[in-house]
Amino acid sequence: MSGPVLVIELAEPVPLASIQRLRNLLVRSSSHFEEKRVGSYDLSIHAASLGIADTGDIDGRRPVMVSLMGPGIGDETTFEAEHADEVDQKPLIGFTPTHAVDVIAFCNRPIDHVVTALLTAAVMDVIGGVAHAELLEEQVPIVTALPGVIATVTEPWPAAYGSAEFLRAWARQPGFRLLK
Repeated sequence: MSGPVLVIELAEPVPLASIQRLRNLLVRSSSHFEEKRVGSYDLSIHAASLGIADTGDIDGRRPVMVSLMGPGIGDETTFEAEHADEVDQKPLIGFTPTHAVDVIAFCNRPIDHVVTALLTAAVMDVIGGVAHAELLEEQVPIVTALPGVIATVTEPWPAAYGSAEFLRAWARQPGFRLLK
């Protein structure tokens, strides 16, 4: 079963030095680390490495994929497909994304939603960017009031754009859950 997904929108390619720092973060945070290509990783993230103490009696090693994509790095077709039906993001976040990072959980328990949000925030601490989170309609008023929110939209579907601070604040909300 696949789990939640978050996207980090990027204004430019990620420098190799930042990719190496990202790789180092993921190696330190994982019990299993497999580099499929530069910028694409299959992981078992230690929830505790993200500050998550309560795993709901679920194994704290959560399967996740982190994949940098765009021209010159890989998964260009996926990047283009994911952005083909997006609204013009420049007025919302200040740039048109040229690259992105997908953070994808492979399980869908509550702990996987928190791991996805906090791992995405940690990745943003290393490489920057703006988090793009699709929302349920009833989540829009909740996230709008959180720190680090850059923009919210309701068309063509509800979404929020924000900083790592936004993701961390949202993950602390009661009943937090990402949209798949």
